[in-house]
Amino acid sequence: MSKQIVFCPECRQDAKYSVKEKTESAELKGEVYEFTAQTAYCEQCGEEVYVAELEDANLKALYDVYRQKNEIISLEDIQAIPEKYNIGKRPLSLLLGWGEQTFSRYYDGDMPTKQYSEILKQIYADPAYYLSLLEKSKENLKSEKAYEKSKASTQRLLDIPVVEPQAKMDVVVDYLLSRCQDITPLSLQKALYYAQGFFYAFYRTYLFTEDCEAWVHGPAYPKIYRRYSNYCFDPIEGVDEVEASALSGEDQLLLDSIVKHVCCYSGKTLEAFTHTETPWVLARAGLPAEALSNRPVTKESIGEFFTLVKEKYRMLTPANIKDYTRDLFTQI
Repeated sequence: MSKQIVFCPECRQDAKYSVKEKTESAELKGEVYEFTAQTAYCEQCGEEVYVAELEDANLKALYDVYRQKNEIISLEDIQAIPEKYNIGKRPLSLLLGWGEQTFSRYYDGDMPTKQYSEILKQIYADPAYYLSLLEKSKENLKSEKAYEKSKASTQRLLDIPVVEPQAKMDVVVDYLLSRCQDITPLSLQKALYYAQGFFYAFYRTYLFTEDCEAWVHGPAYPKIYRRYSNYCFDPIEGVDEVEASALSGEDQLLLDSIVKHVCCYSGKTLEAFTHTETPWVLARAGLPAEALSNRPVTKESIGEFFTLVKEKYRMLTPANIKDYTRDLFTQI
């Protein structure tokens, strides 16, 4: 029994109340059900007082009895499903082919039909069943990311090794290596830099999320440097298989132009190009020529610079990248 404060209409003032449990009955969907209810009483006059939280709890108690008697999934199990499978309420509704707000209503306390209850009970109890639904109906989801997150969480529940999706930069690297002949680590670094800049210039979004650094020999992506450093000045071995499905048509169009109009130059030539460009020059400001540095060349600075380049050269398509690289070549 607990003591709290509530307004008592009989006493006409705030008063402490006590809570007592008793068995009550109520009609729900044409049948009468008994449940344990909690009732509040004013400690001064002994009259029953209204407490909203208790009324909500009593309604839930009635619904819980109904669910048990009619074998309907419990509210607690419904509310555990999104966290268990790492999926939002709206995406789950879409996955199941229900109305967008259907699962949200059940999550908030509405009673599911017997048919929907059976589906939810099986989902809650059987991760393998949920995974099969996820694979079968993933097209219903409007987000590839939602699918990947939920799939990974479900695979962990089933002790299935999770294969993490390849990072976008890694896919871009594989694509460049599969299409470039005799590309060295130095050339690859500059190809990534130009791909990032021109992609933003044409499509106003970044090709990948990583920033590069202002190294002595131009912009460099440390992760990629470490991966291929053992090649030194030798060409990197090509890649036979590429996850092209991870690249959009726009991605491939831009990268094909980088291969044709950037990768045709040697790594040292591309290094000289970058030494004339604002992103690297500003990032190295005040440093001696041979000083080591991990100062970032942010993707924002790269995007802004190549947007200006696109405007200056009046580029209409990625094929026009050749006008810029040819111009730079005549100046070094």
